Amino acid sequence: MSPEDLVKKNAEMETPAMVFTKEHAHLVKEGEQWMKTTSEACSITAALIVTIVFAAAITVPGGNNQEKGIPLFKKEIAFTVFAVCDAISLFSGASALLVFLSILTTRFAEMDFLVSLPRRLIIGLCALFLSTASMMVAFCAILFLAFCDQRPWMLAPIGGLACMPIAVIVTLQLPLLVDLFKSTYIPIFGKQSDIASGKFISNHTTWAYEL
Repeated sequence: MSPEDLVKKNAEMETPAMVFTKEHAHLVKEGEQWMKTTSEACSITAALIVTIVFAAAITVPGGNNQEKGIPLFKKEIAFTVFAVCDAISLFSGASALLVFLSILTTRFAEMDFLVSLPRRLIIGLCALFLSTASMMVAFCAILFLAFCDQRPWMLAPIGGLACMPIAVIVTLQLPLLVDLFKSTYIPIFGKQSDIASGKFISNHTTWAYEL
């Protein structure tokens, strides 16, 4: 529409933006409900992961040296892998939990659904995936160290079983992430920053109008 039409009012003294907001109010409510349900479910999962990996971090597998308190498996490569992956899982899980909590406490305004809320959900889902994958790698490392007597042939079945939950979460969450990324960063009406700020630039003329 032309710039003049953006500020014109109808018989009820409503601008096009006001009419659009009124006619799509139910979509805002539905989007808010879906966003809250998704964030609550993901925050519960993130909280469980954080609890598990924190307990694993303070309960050192194999025990400690009674005199110095140093872990007995400190020099083993598998123990180093476990420590690094457990720390990554803890930090990324805590970050995902905080992101989902920030979604639950937001105001859910109409413009928030354009960039802010989808961006937070993308960050939270990516952090949750990283936390889950790191947790599985840490579990496999300590399982190989503590129960497999360092037999290399056991790495294949352990690694294969560890890939199952990772493949499940990727299969289920990847389509959602792709849709969120496309709708947030590949808009069909131009740059999201221009739309969010009320700035519309014509492709056929040299003028620009800013609300």
